Amino acid sequence: MFIEKIKLTNFRNYDEQEIMLDRNINIFYGNNAQGKTNLLESIYLCAIGKSYRTNKDKELIKKENEFSRAEVNYVKKDRKGKVTVSVSDRKIIAVNDINLKRMSEVLGNVNVVLFSPEDINIFKDGPERRRKILDIMISQLRPSYVHNINMYTNIIKQRNNYLKQIKHEKKGKDMLEIWEIKLAEYAEIIYKYRKEFVSKIMEKIVKIHKDITNNKEEIRIEYISDFLSKEKFLNKIKANREIDIIRGFTTNGIHRDDLKLYINGDALGVYGSQGQHRSAILSIKLTELEIIKEEIEENPILLLDDFMSELDKERRENFLEDVKDTQIIITCTDKLELKNENKKIFYVENGKIKDIL
Repeated sequence: MFIEKIKLTNFRNYDEQEIMLDRNINIFYGNNAQGKTNLLESIYLCAIGKSYRTNKDKELIKKENEFSRAEVNYVKKDRKGKVTVSVSDRKIIAVNDINLKRMSEVLGNVNVVLFSPEDINIFKDGPERRRKILDIMISQLRPSYVHNINMYTNIIKQRNNYLKQIKHEKKGKDMLEIWEIKLAEYAEIIYKYRKEFVSKIMEKIVKIHKDITNNKEEIRIEYISDFLSKEKFLNKIKANREIDIIRGFTTNGIHRDDLKLYINGDALGVYGSQGQHRSAILSIKLTELEIIKEEIEENPILLLDDFMSELDKERRENFLEDVKDTQIIITCTDKLELKNENKKIFYVENGKIKDIL
C-alpha cells in the first residue's frame, strides 16, 4: 500500500498544503521546527485516529483558527480510499467521506510503522511506553482489541473512584466485586492478544537483530504480566483490596504489564549502550513491519522521523535494501543523498513544502 496525496488545512503550522507523494521514497528536509514532524503526525493521525505527540486534539489546530483538517488518500492492492480527520470542538474521523461512529473503525485502512527520536529511549523509560508500542501494533491488525482496552481502562477508573469513596466516605466494599469480575474478563482477552503478538515478534526479531548487528548480538524479549488465569487474577485483585483502598488505585492488573528486552543475556534497560538501544528499537520496528506485511499481505508505510541521519551511508543503503518495496516517508535536517532513483525530495520551511525533485 502507499499514500498518493496528503492535504492539510490549519494543521499545526500549515495553512493550506497539498503534497503528492512518490510510492517509494519521500524525503522532507529542512531546519528544525519548520513542520517536518507535523507532516508525519498528520499521516499517523489518519492511520491510528490519534496523535503520537499529544493527547489534546486542539493542539493540532493552527493558532488563531477554529478547526484543522488532515486528509490522506491511499492505495491498497484491492481498493483506493481516503481518511479525513477534522478537529474543532470535537474530532470527526471519516473514511471515504462517511463519518465513523467509533474511532477504532479507522484502524486498518492505512497501516503505518513509525520511528521517532523518542523511541530510542523506550527501554530506559517506564513500562507505559512499551505497552503503547505493543498496543498500537495489535490495534492496527485487530481493531476489536481497542474496544477491550477501552473497556478495561474505564472499569479501572470506576474501581479507583470507588476505592477512594470507600476510604473517604466509608462506602461498602461489596460493590468492588462487580468491577473485579469484569476486570478479570477483559484482562484475559487483552493478555491473550498480547501473548500472541509477543510470540510473533520473537519469531522474527532474533534473525532481524542478528542481521543488523552482523551476528554479534542475540536478542530476547520477555513479556511480563501478573495474569496467569482469570481465576487467579480475580483472587489476586480481591486479596489486594485493603492495599488498594489505602493507596486509592488498583495496584495489580494488565495495566502494569511490561516488555523486557535482553541483549546477549543482559537487560538492555540496565546495561545497554546507546548504540544497542538504537539497534534494538530498529529491530523492533523492522519486526513490526514484517508482522503487518504478513497479516495484510502488503507492505505498510514506514514513517522515519529524523532517523536516517543516525546512520552512516553504508548502513543507510543497507537499511533501505531491507525495506524495499515499502513506501518510506523520511524527515531530516539535511538533504539525504541516496542512490535509489525512485524518490521525491521536498524542502520544508515555515509550514510550506516545496517539491524540488
